[in-house]
Amino acid sequence: MRIYFSGSISGGREQAHVYPRIIELLNKYGEVLTEFVADQNRTRMGEPTFSPAEVYRRDVKLIDQCDVMVAEVTVPSFGVGVEVARAGFQGKPVLALYQPRDDRRLSAMISGDPNVTVAKYTSIEEAREAVERFFDGMTSDSATP
Repeated sequence: MRIYFSGSISGGREQAHVYPRIIELLNKYGEVLTEFVADQNRTRMGEPTFSPAEVYRRDVKLIDQCDVMVAEVTVPSFGVGVEVARAGFQGKPVLALYQPRDDRRLSAMISGDPNVTVAKYTSIEEAREAVERFFDGMTSDSATP
């Protein structure tokens, strides 16, 4: 299974410390196509060695190739929103992991989308449980006649 992991880059890197741990969880279910999102040296400035058009083409190609998307959506990001929408329009399963905060709420365009599974978590253990439920649900759905 090919997994597209999405997390905020230009929108803010406040959650970047959990990205490697989430990717580690996802590697149990398949190939993560976007491990570079978790690069702890990456800043909000994105990828200065690539033009915006090159980043767009690469990411669109990877979304088109993936079987499923998992997005960490705690930090609002236009890019992550576009990626989630693109995967959803293609009918791909999408899991949105979200850490609740008192100072902001999750966008209704994510939480209200019937094609996106939203899972709140406050610890990496809760994220692991959410990932397991999501992938186990996909397996049992495909096994049902």
